Amino acid sequence: MAHVNFHNRTLYHGDNLTFLRGINTGTVHLIATDPPFNKSKDFHATPDSLARGARFTDRWEWNRDVHPEWKDAIQDDWPAVWSVIEAAEVASGQDMAAFLCWLGVRLLEMHRVLRDDGSIYLHIDHTAHAWVKALMDGIFGRDNFQNELVWYYSGGGASKRRWARKHDTLLFYTKSGSWTFNVDEVRQPHKWDKGQLRADGSSRDYKSGKIPDDVIVLNGVMPWSKERTGYPTQKPLALYDRIIKASTNKGDIVLDPFAGCATTPVAAERLGRQWIGMDNWGEAHQMVLDRLQAEGLAIEGKSDQLMSTGDVHYSTAAPVRSDDEEVAAPVLNLRSKRSKEPPGPRLTRDDMRKILIEEDGMACRGCDRTFDDDRYLELDHNTPRSSGGINHISNRLLLCGPCNRVKSNTLTLEGLRQRNLREGWMSA
Repeated sequence: MAHVNFHNRTLYHGDNLTFLRGINTGTVHLIATDPPFNKSKDFHATPDSLARGARFTDRWEWNRDVHPEWKDAIQDDWPAVWSVIEAAEVASGQDMAAFLCWLGVRLLEMHRVLRDDGSIYLHIDHTAHAWVKALMDGIFGRDNFQNELVWYYSGGGASKRRWARKHDTLLFYTKSGSWTFNVDEVRQPHKWDKGQLRADGSSRDYKSGKIPDDVIVLNGVMPWSKERTGYPTQKPLALYDRIIKASTNKGDIVLDPFAGCATTPVAAERLGRQWIGMDNWGEAHQMVLDRLQAEGLAIEGKSDQLMSTGDVHYSTAAPVRSDDEEVAAPVLNLRSKRSKEPPGPRLTRDDMRKILIEEDGMACRGCDRTFDDDRYLELDHNTPRSSGGINHISNRLLLCGPCNRVKSNTLTLEGLRQRNLREGWMSA
């Protein structure tokens, strides 16, 4: 059993990647979260609302929003994820690719911190839905995709030029083939009378209700709702209540890395689950307290209170790992445990390319062909990562595009050269 290295009812303030990387592997039962959607918009809370001052920009650029380390890590260790990002850049533009890279490194950490029987629900809309689905297939494995929940809501405006856009999507993945799903907790009443008879005259028992399907019909947070905080992307508690009831048991740990106005923490608290939230909005902590107090869950001095305001922890420091600091692992069947990189300064992929060209010239190590432009040479591993190879320059080489595709993530350099020799692909 993994050691839980954080307190229940903690809100972390800052970049969630830092906090995710500090959580021990395999400690969280459920992630239910509503990240940015790459809508190319700026969002602001209602000025006179509880969430006044909350704002975030949902626009993405490579140079501003993506650290080179993230690109290097994905290219080295998660080729399926990088392929999605590259395809998105071609088909949907650099902003979409930058967004997916930014989100992807966080999803890799979310995958790591989930327990083996854990689940994730990621809230998204049409803007990036297709790409995020492909991204999650690459990280969680398409066999662990369980549902695409459609949240249908009414109200608001509608265009006369296209069908009205009235739904969001929640992508439901599991960590493995074993997970929690409490179907009886989310059954819904049948539309017909309980006493309806079968054709043979016998009665049917409808008391338990019907098993829910993958379409959730639920209004958003209306302007007159007592639940409304004014946060620009607030989602209804009833939606996250349903997710938490279905995919956790009492006492389980629920994580929301994009906590915003605290819908997931409040829903988790109401249902007797543990929770942690993360957000870079400075007033998110106070929003948690205000909403819990409004729910009657954070009022000191009441005999029936479930908690007190002092029990909500606020931190700008990441939890400290007490496990072996296992990195976020790709969906690969590893034949051996990976070695750690030797100590010393970490070189970027560009740094390694320059060093290898200086040492070996403009030649492909797989077929011995030389080139007059380094654009034809690609950085790869000698021993593949799937076989325990490390990212250090001592395990790096340059290959031409055709050799890199043949080598893939299974052959060693020696295996590639032997194949090229058999097939007659070596340079004369």
